[in-house]
Amino acid sequence: MKNPVNLKYTKEHEWIRIDGDIATVGITDYAQDQLTDVVFVELPEEGKQIEQNGNLCVVESVKSVSDIFSPISGEIVEVNKALENSPELVNHEPLEGGWMVKLKAINEAELDQLMTTEEYNKFLTGIE
Repeated sequence: MKNPVNLKYTKEHEWIRIDGDIATVGITDYAQDQLTDVVFVELPEEGKQIEQNGNLCVVESVKSVSDIFSPISGEIVEVNKALENSPELVNHEPLEGGWMVKLKAINEAELDQLMTTEEYNKFLTGIE
């Protein structure tokens, strides 16, 4: 599984990448592997305010329907519209083209609650 060091992670297998005051959110390689083939992503509305651990979007795979939770609070400033026609990007590029939303208004205290790559890899070892 690929877990880059420039990301933070949640126990629900979401990742977050910070670039200035924008946070990009998606699901981890482990999560997409567990879901199997993603067939639909229900994205939220841009401009929506989301709380940390709030329901961000829904991913439907051939295996199940899963809620995706927001690693931090913020305003949704962009959704990945490419997922509407190509939800399989979540499987093929979970850490790049398969991102789901971008958030603004980053709370440093919330970021501190997330796992580093090393912590996430140890967490995965405990559940595999």
